[in-house]
Amino acid sequence: MTTLEGRPASALLVIDVQNGVIGGAVRRDEVVGTIQHLVERARREDVPVVWIQHSDDNVPYGSDAWQYVPELTRSEEEPLVPKEYADAFEDTRLEDVLAAAGVGRIVVTGSQTDECIRSTIHGGIVRGYDVTLVGDAHTTEDLSAWGAPPPEQVIAHTNLYWSNHRAPGRTAEVVDAADVVFG
Repeated sequence: MTTLEGRPASALLVIDVQNGVIGGAVRRDEVVGTIQHLVERARREDVPVVWIQHSDDNVPYGSDAWQYVPELTRSEEEPLVPKEYADAFEDTRLEDVLAAAGVGRIVVTGSQTDECIRSTIHGGIVRGYDVTLVGDAHTTEDLSAWGAPPPEQVIAHTNLYWSNHRAPGRTAEVVDAADVVFG
């Protein structure tokens, strides 16, 4: 279990499901729908939902590209963590938000698999968190023109290597949304 003492809770992270980030992603509608169901479940089970929102030159703060997709609506009491780097922990208040809620395990969803998702799952485990990647609730766009594998292979590879990831005193796992256990 987590190496963070006195932090038995889990939180659902919704990373960068923004118009300008997930708009061209493979299986966009399916992944957004899966995340929507997980958000609803987390709320019913009183599990914190933490929204992460990226901005940079391609996704300018306040622009339409920066907005969350219309299918997902954050409740006012749910934390919103703005970020400028791939790792949602890097130079943000995410750690403070999770510590205040007693969270030692993060359940990760969102976009893009090969950038912000990978960076955040690694950032979480090195900071002492147990990290569950929801295998059918993350996606990416096709970057094969720049030498990346096709998006389905990027997603499959990330699920494969994270399901075999290990760290002392921490758990890394990949589960489908239907198998997520928050408690």
